Amino acid sequence: QVQLVESGGGLVQAGGSLRLSCAASGRTFIMAWFRQAPGKEREFVAGIRWSTDSTYYTDSVKGRFTISRDNAKNTVYLQMNSLKPEDTAVYYCAAARTQRGWSVRGMDYWGKGTLVTVSS
Repeated sequence: QVQLVESGGGLVQAGGSLRLSCAASGRTFIMAWFRQAPGKEREFVAGIRWSTDSTYYTDSVKGRFTISRDNAKNTVYLQMNSLKPEDTAVYYCAAARTQRGWSVRGMDYWGKGTLVTVSS
């Protein structure tokens, strides 16, 4: 069982930046960030493969968000720039033992989430 602990959420004005961190207790094949806004389904935001450092993003965050990793710390980051009010959501860190697509069902482990609020 891998434990995931997120940190870094908070309140920021539109156009601002935040960096989320996710510390993992063990190594997995992929790690990802999802988000869930009030009244909406949880959606994929960004993902990374440990073995290749390949990154993937949903279209709405491309050019604004960057996912990265620190192997020594077993930690994944999500740098969020040019934030918009529509980015407001609870952000969840997730991980999977194998690649089964960037979907909620494809993940094996989840963090408890961290709230990001972007004011207009």
